Amino acid sequence: MNSAMWLTEKRIRIHALLLAVCLWTVYAVDMSAPGLLDRNGLIKGTDFLHFYTLGTLALRGRGDLLYDIRAQADLAHQILPQAPEGLYVPLYGPQVSMFFAPLALLPYGWALTAWLLANVLIFGWCCHALWRTCPALQGHRWTVLILAIAFPGFFHLIAWGQSSGLALLCFTLAYLALRHDHNLLAGLAIGSLIYKPQVGVAAALTFLVARQWKVVLGASAAVSLQLIVAWAHYGTAVMHAYGHALTHMKEVLPLLEPRLYQMHSLRAFWSLLLPWPTLALAFYIMSAIAVLTIAIHCWQTEISLEVRYGVLLLATVLVCPHLTVYDLIVLAPAFLLLSDWALEHHEGPTHLPLLLYICYPLFLLGPLARITHLQFSVITLIALLWLTGKSGCRSTMSRA
Repeated sequence: MNSAMWLTEKRIRIHALLLAVCLWTVYAVDMSAPGLLDRNGLIKGTDFLHFYTLGTLALRGRGDLLYDIRAQADLAHQILPQAPEGLYVPLYGPQVSMFFAPLALLPYGWALTAWLLANVLIFGWCCHALWRTCPALQGHRWTVLILAIAFPGFFHLIAWGQSSGLALLCFTLAYLALRHDHNLLAGLAIGSLIYKPQVGVAAALTFLVARQWKVVLGASAAVSLQLIVAWAHYGTAVMHAYGHALTHMKEVLPLLEPRLYQMHSLRAFWSLLLPWPTLALAFYIMSAIAVLTIAIHCWQTEISLEVRYGVLLLATVLVCPHLTVYDLIVLAPAFLLLSDWALEHHEGPTHLPLLLYICYPLFLLGPLARITHLQFSVITLIALLWLTGKSGCRSTMSRA
């Protein structure tokens, strides 16, 4: 049976609705436990405790502890004695602690509520803003809405209390700026990813090699601004400590990635598949270069912006050296843009909608990789990247 015939809008909408009900019911039950611990005995918001601790350090003027993992664990225990003991690896730039300082003024429960609400609003605004740029999706608003609510990246963003929603905002603003030829503003948005630098690797290399100099200039300005603000606030010693933490990341990698199966990038893919770290690293580098080559080639052609940007976001996730399941939120624009392109261009790849469809369950089946040692989501993303890039080039050549 042709996948295009089987994958009807009604079927997609029903499946997405069932998935959304299941995901958010599980979340609601888990959060329904009284107090600040969920039904699994974990602190509600999970990773938000780390951001709350960083904000507390900023309020107390303790920049000297921003990269002291033990001191932060002690402080977190002082803030929330009921939270189970755990270690958060401090690798965020000093400016991140300043960003979370206002939330640290609130009690943890209220701060977490405000942060989760902010992420919901960011995700909702980004999806709506992008949907408005997709003419072929205008008549499918309810399907888009249900798919957005069921998106696994969004679910994990809220469940973990993470900061990846800001990365989604940066990528969304960059795309909207590029649509209006505001390349300098697009660069400012891309450069703002310095708070989570690993997510900006693919974009930085793509725009640099493709000689998008206005984008590069804007990104450099945003990076410099964040680091200068942090340096002015904390001083040189803290910046040195930040640099030391980044350059010695390998020493804390086991703490940073305790669940490799929850990661969906090429580095995690090869690390799960191959038991030899050196060989896995070599395969990661070679495959990352191949992915970047496709992204750069697309950006240097006359392919439509929605296709180029979709490919760039797919490359972002695949190349990212450290990408956990909640970081998949940055793929939301790619799913919207590529879905719109597939609907608008009937000569496009017939299997593209099916690949986008199966990504949803595969993003949730990461734990299966503990048994199979294969992260099937990564294979699917590679297929999406290849198929989109090839079909986009063919479409451009046919119009020429």
